[in-house]
Amino acid sequence: MSLDKIVAEMQKQAEKLKELHHTVLFDLGDDGKVLLDATTPEVKIVPNPDSDEAETTLVLSSENMIKLMNGDLNPMVAFTMGRLKVFGSKGIALKLSSLLDQ
Repeated sequence: MSLDKIVAEMQKQAEKLKELHHTVLFDLGDDGKVLLDATTPEVKIVPNPDSDEAETTLVLSSENMIKLMNGDLNPMVAFTMGRLKVFGSKGIALKLSSLLDQ
């Protein structure tokens, strides 16, 4: 799936993602990166940001990213199976997981 489609899907979920109040970088390998900045009232979703700086970085394939956003892949299972790697705050990753489950 293209990076544009992933960004569009994230923007659909921006209302609930603003409750995160943190920054998360999604590293999708060769497909690119997406920065989710929920530190301001208006959630910013930036494809291929200039900086990789974020409180938490999640490394996964774009295919698994879509599955996570659609609820077709449990984040804890993905982490346990090595399909999702978390760098930085694990607490932020857990909070993001709970928001996506809503």
